Amino acid sequence: MNIEEFRDYCLAKPGVTESFPFDESTLVFKVMEKVFALTNVDNFVSINLKCDPAWAVELRDQYESVRPGFHMNKKHWNTVFVDMDSSDQQVLKMTDHSYQLIVDKLPKRLKEELANL
Repeated sequence: MNIEEFRDYCLAKPGVTESFPFDESTLVFKVMEKVFALTNVDNFVSINLKCDPAWAVELRDQYESVRPGFHMNKKHWNTVFVDMDSSDQQVLKMTDHSYQLIVDKLPKRLKEELANL
């Protein structure tokens, strides 16, 4: 998978925006202004994704490519290295999970707004 494929995948989800709030190379994806994915556009080797803590541990045990989130809360975030031992399909599944975790915790008003997009 390359950065454009990942970017297109994220932006196809309802309510998703992209920005560079930290610097010129850290691309951040948000759903309804809440972060669910971060990556480096200049060196696309990994993605930070939010994850249920129990599943995060399972993934880290199962894949060498999944590690505690770099510069993130290590209980709730994983850094997933692309093009290692997890398939593109598995990386996209983890991305879907991250997106859904954020959506599930949105206030009712924002969930309704998202449903109408």
